[in-house]
Amino acid sequence: MLNFLYHSPTKILFGKDMEFEVGKEVANYGKKILLHYGGGSIKRIGLYDRVIDSLKKEGIEYIELPGVQPNPRLKLVRKGIEICKEEDIDLILAVGGGSVVDSAKAIGIGAKYDGDVWDFFEKKAVPKETIPVGVILTLPATGSETSNSTVVTNEETKVKVSVRSEIVRPAFAILNPETTYSLPKEQTSAGVSDIMAHIFERYFTNTKDVDLTDRLCEGTLRTLIKYAPIVLKEPNNYAARAEIMWTGTIAHNGILGLGREEDWASHKIGHEISAMYDTTHGVTLSIIFPAWMKYVYKNNVERFAQFAVKVFDVEADFNNPEVVALEGIRRLEEFFRSIGLPTTFKEAGIPTDKIDEMARRCISNSGGDSVGFFVKLYEKDVLEIYKLALE
Repeated sequence: MLNFLYHSPTKILFGKDMEFEVGKEVANYGKKILLHYGGGSIKRIGLYDRVIDSLKKEGIEYIELPGVQPNPRLKLVRKGIEICKEEDIDLILAVGGGSVVDSAKAIGIGAKYDGDVWDFFEKKAVPKETIPVGVILTLPATGSETSNSTVVTNEETKVKVSVRSEIVRPAFAILNPETTYSLPKEQTSAGVSDIMAHIFERYFTNTKDVDLTDRLCEGTLRTLIKYAPIVLKEPNNYAARAEIMWTGTIAHNGILGLGREEDWASHKIGHEISAMYDTTHGVTLSIIFPAWMKYVYKNNVERFAQFAVKVFDVEADFNNPEVVALEGIRRLEEFFRSIGLPTTFKEAGIPTDKIDEMARRCISNSGGDSVGFFVKLYEKDVLEIYKLALE
């Protein structure tokens, strides 16, 4: 196990009706906020009205900035930064899914910086401070409600990259599983894929003696596999929704990666699909991860065999670990398809004529000559993974 330093300052309010507490939480940071959200979904489910009522009870002044899209756009982030600077905003309240939270985080660090916020994403600058961000989560997926990262898309250059910094962890996060009842099936499934991917990026490691976090990763994955089919059949099942929502937080708050080297190649490979075609993040990951696994499993067959046995109950065969490993990958693909997710470009209807360009951009956007740590992947390797994912 590697040395680590862990600090997660986000206060979590989990459960039914917790959104009614938002006014009191916001009041701890000031009296003027930027209310940031996406489209009309929070209004359709009544969440917007409940939030406004709670803010008004505490005398909180709010300026609204709606319009966040999936794969949040740099243009709107820059608009939010202007508002925060002009209005002297005390806190940014993100109400929505991971894209809204990521957009709010980017606004927060940009509002405390004299240059262009994109400098952080191009690694020309490092965030030093932020306007506090509060979250009311409506879509379990990205884990951004407690994570130390934010991902933004530059719509002009079609570059989707992240900033990682402890500075961007939200001040508080309100998680009420009831707010996820109305999610379309495809968003629920894509969210499950995203959560699983956050675990995979940590689970597939070459670090030795990490049994505790192995078991935590496996248990979290098994929870997703158990409850995802239930929420798809019973969208108002509170117990199942609560399990999914909490796994989303646990998967990306850092706990599962402590003491172990993480990978993150598949996320970067998937980002290029989103940047090029605006594909849902979780969908890119259900396509890329099985292909990545097929390409790299021989680097550590035993770990992939362990994954198959511990997560998908494949029968252990110590004489044929490769057979076991490949069966685990097959069962992952089967699971993704069972919850309505594609596992290839063809199944998702994504064009395949730009995979060479995406492989090149994946490496160039990484800031080095490779991506990943489980296996270092160069441009030719990324291209081969795209090819494995075609059909």
